[in-house]
Amino acid sequence: MDEIERRRTFAIISHPDAGKTTLTEKLLLFGGQIQVAGAVKNNKIKKTATSDWMEIEKQRGISVTTSVMEFDYEGYKVNILDTPGHQDFAEDTFRTLTAVDSAIIVVDGAKGVEAQTRKLMAVCRMRKTPVIVFVNKMDREGKDPFDLLDELEEELQIKVRPLSWPINQGQRFKGVYNIYEQRLDLFTPDKQKVTEKVEVDIHGQELEAHVGEADADKLRSDLELVEGVYPEFDVQTYLDAEVAPVFFGSALNNFGVKELLDCFVKIAPSPRPTQAEERTVEPEEPKFTGFIFKITANIDPNHRSCIAFCKVCSGKFVRNAPYLHVRQGKTVRFSSPTQFMAQRKSTIDEAWPGDIVGLPDNGIFKIGDTLTEGEQLHFRGLPSFSPEMFKYIENADPMKTKQLAKGIEQLMDEGVAQLFVNQFNGRKIIGTVGQLQFEVIQYRLEHEYNAKCRWEPLSLYKACWIESDDEAQLEAFKKRKYQFMAKDREGRDVFLADSNYVLQMAQSDFEHIKFHFTSEF
Repeated sequence: MDEIERRRTFAIISHPDAGKTTLTEKLLLFGGQIQVAGAVKNNKIKKTATSDWMEIEKQRGISVTTSVMEFDYEGYKVNILDTPGHQDFAEDTFRTLTAVDSAIIVVDGAKGVEAQTRKLMAVCRMRKTPVIVFVNKMDREGKDPFDLLDELEEELQIKVRPLSWPINQGQRFKGVYNIYEQRLDLFTPDKQKVTEKVEVDIHGQELEAHVGEADADKLRSDLELVEGVYPEFDVQTYLDAEVAPVFFGSALNNFGVKELLDCFVKIAPSPRPTQAEERTVEPEEPKFTGFIFKITANIDPNHRSCIAFCKVCSGKFVRNAPYLHVRQGKTVRFSSPTQFMAQRKSTIDEAWPGDIVGLPDNGIFKIGDTLTEGEQLHFRGLPSFSPEMFKYIENADPMKTKQLAKGIEQLMDEGVAQLFVNQFNGRKIIGTVGQLQFEVIQYRLEHEYNAKCRWEPLSLYKACWIESDDEAQLEAFKKRKYQFMAKDREGRDVFLADSNYVLQMAQSDFEHIKFHFTSEF
């Protein structure tokens, strides 16, 4: 129970460029995992951020895949998942949210709530995941803090309660007052190291000496207003996902990050029960269960290895113990399970509920697979979306056919995109949720697998999986639409509709056929 209680597993989510990766970097700095923080985009600071380890992430300054990092802090074991903000990689982020117990939403102080933040918040609401909001970039001119709080309540449809308060903003930003612990901590801004802070009594005379008279008066009146408008903070309402605590700060300058971390480890939930199809799995059960929520190819380019990320739901995971792979009905053992620090990994002997374990994968895992000590369990709720963009993939270098086939297979296992084979002409079609993924696939094929591909345009509206109890009607449908029929990697029938009209006509003409838009049915 002690091991379960001290685990905190959470994801950092937001719109692109709000500062997720920078915040992750500063949390690692306070957790003592790194001594000097890297930057996402900066000419002077040559060290790149720890969680953006892929070549393409370093070049573009965006996160393309979720990275897992863990560290110990004041007796707690913290597991962070830094997710991509870009909507083309939203699927990766949605899957990550199934594997965490709480989330931190990063909001840009100048821009407020943006489109992608709303979508991700909707997923948290649906799953009743507790969230903490961190308003970042207070060192730039932005909206008034009170206006921001109103906007958060309206846009994210959740009550808020500030637990820290900024002293001015932009050029005149001087630090943050910690409401949760009732004290003022002043820092000197430093982008790469943790600086000493000064403790000041807010009601005494020292405050004026540190921040000047005008700011001191404003801070006192703001705090009175906060106490008057917002109810007393109650941890239970946060755990029930009814109230979101709000922190202000600047991740780049280390302001407000420690307040966030200190409060987070105290109030955030330890691992919670997981819903399986058969029953609810409690974390304190003695037997091990876990599920695979992500697969990454080529964490180490020298070895071409795939790693499957397994979230431990209950019991204790032990190295070399026999576990049942439910989908295949086989017993498997893992001699080198690993724990992550983005790309660096170390072998572990045991893991507890809430931990994320990396298992070497030689092609036996798919996203959503369950591991148990013999019980037949299925953890559901890891969606694969119906792709919206399609292109034919062609080999650009006939000498490298094998490498291309291997590369496509491993990248499709990651669930980044989906592969269909057209039954009419036998050509391979790649379907993705966003344009950026085609560029990432092409880049990774060339740099990780030494294979070149080229894309050919294909205008399709949607891919949908079809099934029917009426064999005759299914055959008739396939005959009539034979140019638009394809198979996915499981060998299931997929109908490639080239317009919304064609899809609606097909649905009304063939009443006994079911059309599915996620591959989970």
